[in-house]
Amino acid sequence: MEVKNCKGCGRLFNYLQGPPLCPACVADLEKKFQEVKEYLRENPKAQLNQIAEDNDVTVKQIKQWVREERLTFTSESQITVECENCGAPILTGRFCDKCKTSLHNELSGAIKKPVKREPKKTTHEKDRMRFLDN
Repeated sequence: MEVKNCKGCGRLFNYLQGPPLCPACVADLEKKFQEVKEYLRENPKAQLNQIAEDNDVTVKQIKQWVREERLTFTSESQITVECENCGAPILTGRFCDKCKTSLHNELSGAIKKPVKREPKKTTHEKDRMRFLDN
């Protein structure tokens, strides 16, 4: 176990995994996430800066939730993020559908598929070499 300072409040805590935040800050961040999620349900056409300001979170944090696919903007919203590969506008995640398919195909091709091997042919009795006893 590793001891770290929390990025949110500066307190020491036992770090296990994930973001370097203490359990109290993680709980606060989750509460903020639920508030933003509810806000988006009530205001689907709100702008990104307005969402951040009204819910006291950063634009960066909202974009992170979108990249993690925890938040999705509706099609009627004018907010999009860019695909990390080609830059196309998307509503959630890191990659557009085209790039997801392309990456999937590349990774699938990188994995070697097992080749069926034919079993060894056994030699027949008549093909064996014989020795004569003296």
